Amino acid sequence: MILTGFITDTFAASRLLKFSTDSLPFVDINYCYRIFTHFENPNGFIFNAMMRAYIQRNSPQKAMYLYKLMLNSNVGVDNYTYPLLVQACAWRLSVFEGRLVHGHVFKVGFDFDVYVNNTLINMYAVCGNLNDARKLFDESLSLDSVSWNSILAGYVNARNVEEARYIFDRMPERNVIASNSMIVLFGRTGNVSEACRFFSEMPKKDLVSWSALISCYEQNEMYEEALVTFRRMNDHGVMVDEVGVVSVLTACARLAVIVTGKLIHSLVVKIGVESYVNLQNALIHMYSSCGEIAYAEKLFCAGYNLDLISWNSMISGYLKCGSIEKAETLFDNMTEKDVVSWGAMISGYAQHDRFSDSLALFLEMQLESIMPDQNILVSVISACTHLAALDQGMWMHAYIRKNGLKINAIIGTTLVDMYMKLGRVENALDVLHEMEEKGVSTWNALIFGFAMNGLVDKSLDMFFEMKKCGVVPNEITFIGVLGACRHMGLVDEGYRHFNSMIQEYRIEPNVKHYGCMVDLLGRAGMLKEAEKLVESMPISPDVATWGALLGACKKHGDHEMGERIGRKLVELQPDHDGFHVLLSNIHASKGKWDDVLEIRGTMVQRGVVKIPGCSMIEANGTVHEFLAGDNTHPQINEIEDMLDEMAKKLKIEGYAPDTHEVLLDVSEEEKETTLFRHSEKLAIAFGLITISPPTPIRIMKNLRICNDCHTAAKFISRAFDREIVVRDRHRFHHFKQGSCSCMDYCSLAWHYCGASHSSKALQWAASNSHSQDSCSHLMRKEKAGSAEDFGHCLRGTFVSRED
Repeated sequence: MILTGFITDTFAASRLLKFSTDSLPFVDINYCYRIFTHFENPNGFIFNAMMRAYIQRNSPQKAMYLYKLMLNSNVGVDNYTYPLLVQACAWRLSVFEGRLVHGHVFKVGFDFDVYVNNTLINMYAVCGNLNDARKLFDESLSLDSVSWNSILAGYVNARNVEEARYIFDRMPERNVIASNSMIVLFGRTGNVSEACRFFSEMPKKDLVSWSALISCYEQNEMYEEALVTFRRMNDHGVMVDEVGVVSVLTACARLAVIVTGKLIHSLVVKIGVESYVNLQNALIHMYSSCGEIAYAEKLFCAGYNLDLISWNSMISGYLKCGSIEKAETLFDNMTEKDVVSWGAMISGYAQHDRFSDSLALFLEMQLESIMPDQNILVSVISACTHLAALDQGMWMHAYIRKNGLKINAIIGTTLVDMYMKLGRVENALDVLHEMEEKGVSTWNALIFGFAMNGLVDKSLDMFFEMKKCGVVPNEITFIGVLGACRHMGLVDEGYRHFNSMIQEYRIEPNVKHYGCMVDLLGRAGMLKEAEKLVESMPISPDVATWGALLGACKKHGDHEMGERIGRKLVELQPDHDGFHVLLSNIHASKGKWDDVLEIRGTMVQRGVVKIPGCSMIEANGTVHEFLAGDNTHPQINEIEDMLDEMAKKLKIEGYAPDTHEVLLDVSEEEKETTLFRHSEKLAIAFGLITISPPTPIRIMKNLRICNDCHTAAKFISRAFDREIVVRDRHRFHHFKQGSCSCMDYCSLAWHYCGASHSSKALQWAASNSHSQDSCSHLMRKEKAGSAEDFGHCLRGTFVSRED
């Protein structure tokens, strides 16, 4: 046409342009524009065709440019031009440009055109300006079904049920589109029964009707109903589309019904819609969620036109299946990452106990200036909790404040849990006061937290406060309440709450509730009652329940019961190191060294390795780990000197090592040496060297603190005038001026508790119920720094030791 000169013929060239724009995406949009530039005098039809092409190719800003060119060229506009321009504004969510176009419409007299008005109503609704959309709708002299559907769709997108009902009820003709919109609305707002009613009352249903109902069920976690509706849809001979299939595949993923998922995948291939990227993403998610990572990987590798969701789904799938290295490779190869990508990796590291990697990746994310979402914040705070990294945890709290992020129930609960587990009770209460809403999980974190910090009265007060606020306790709440009673030997109160759980709240006790009661009775020396409760349980006791009773037998010297239960536990779980060790210790306490050797030999034969005691302490942003007898620390010489100084001061204070804790056939002198090289004493010595007062020395231990270390820590706190906080496997111990927040219940309560009289335990607890504010000297760190500050917390090497 260029050679023949027909390109200058407006009619002939316009046909060529129309053919080219209608052939998108097979014909490149730039080629279409090159044709457009050859027109000497393009008319309105040509401009409209080119604008429509740009909108179809997701370039609405270029359509606006053509309109300006059209006005400058004095080309007449028509009632097809303005709907295109309004669509471009809606696509860009630019209500400002939409108002300008609306002004032009009014100026040139197209405001009475129903087609133009419908697009304007839709534009205002899409941009969230429903007041203008409704005003235009009410003032229109001519309305058709599109007008009604447009304003209804606006209220549906805004989830405004009241106004949507009003519009629907006023419609002169309630068509299928309107009914479908109402089903979508009720699905989004959780009113499934109304959605079902609308669906059942529809005289005629189309594909969208069925897909809307399936999506309604899926959005409201009624996955089985979604699959049943999908089967009914097939039985009625309705052809499925990619929208309905995506919802059904999501339901399959949630229910982990891989067989059904594969059948739907076959159907997708059969009807030829497998190329849709949303559908590919749903299939990848379904297969990876069901553990079929090989199928997901095959789809991902064979897919084309994949988007960020595809990559994120694959990364999440790898992490869920434990393929961390593959997830890392995929993540590193991404040319573009969004907050979901970062969140998947950070959460994945945390879920696989790679907490230091979570923190390091969060630092990298900060350097990229990406704002974290709720899931990332929760994962990073949880990682700080597991690593006992208080500085980083406080930095995260300050970061949330500095960036004006809302501390909702989930983030707030995670912060409360962190501070409680790191012994910072006052900080946890500060977070509580910042929270506008508190869920049952928040109250549970407080109940557990106060109990583990030795503040049992406050823990139980929180339980009563929770009920006063109208929050109904759940089964986890009662585990916390019974645990609080267990910490202080409150047998009668424990029984009262246990019975209240059953009778008042109709909660069926599970094995953990029974385990708490057995531990409570065992700690109080009521071994026969504890064993009787185990034998009368309506469910099979787990090894933890038997283990609690075994530990109580060892503490109270009931060797006969201990040996009997110990041998049963070794048979039930032959690879559990703790049961072998406890049984060995019971034999050792009776001097039965042959039986000790037999058990140790059995452990060697079965490959059972005793988990060594490990204590962690954070100093200057670095977490240091110590094992019992550790001599490999870079500052071991200074630690040895401090141990000597500690021994001298403790001797002056009247401390005598409890050599009964060392169940070895060795001399008393060797026992004393062994005791003084327990991991928590090494950590305390290191803390005295590196942590300046008045900052408390904070130690995390993987096992329960022994009686000798507990006694020694009290003496050290007084001799050195230092606050020492030790979190063992069960609770916190706040040592200050020679006393502990547990009021020595862990080491002394058994001597006061009779074998069958819980009242003695209660009397002892009452006589020692003086409250200690163990957090009065805690330092608060309010400053929120930059990513570099957080990195400074992380750059210290995590010093780890292996026995």
